[in-house]
Amino acid sequence: MGIRPIRIAGDPVLREKAKKVRTVDASIQKLIDDMIETMHAAPGVGLAAPQVGVSLRVVVIETAEDGLLALINPEVVKKSGERRLMEGCLSVPGYQAEITRSKQVTVKALDRDGKEIRIKAVDSLLAQALEHEIDHINGVLYIDYLESADELIPVRPSIDDDEPETAEVTTA
Repeated sequence: MGIRPIRIAGDPVLREKAKKVRTVDASIQKLIDDMIETMHAAPGVGLAAPQVGVSLRVVVIETAEDGLLALINPEVVKKSGERRLMEGCLSVPGYQAEITRSKQVTVKALDRDGKEIRIKAVDSLLAQALEHEIDHINGVLYIDYLESADELIPVRPSIDDDEPETAEVTTA
């Protein structure tokens, strides 16, 4: 296993529609393991393969409530409702913004063993993460939902590392 560098906004791989995984083989298992290690080291809630420079439809997500998920070729098959929430991204470090996400999301995918699964998430971090990571494999970043870069809020980790605090931005 290994930690891979996370690609930052501006890297062209983040804007590509990732390719479908045809075969769940040892190389996909290694990619998933590396992505999990990279996500934990970052630390983050989710990571899509394009964020580590691999244009394949693979995502990993881990929440306290739902545990660790590795999804291959995930697709949103149903979504409903709307909610506004703060969102950030490992590929847009140091910022967050309020965006609209669905209240309920149903996704179909293959698990890491190549078995078909369906996941339904309602009004949760998992619902948000599913939409966020599936956006990534479609070449979409959360900042694409903003009217202007002025909506981005600079953040820095707080001293006790619980919640990000708003930081003042000054120009020299």
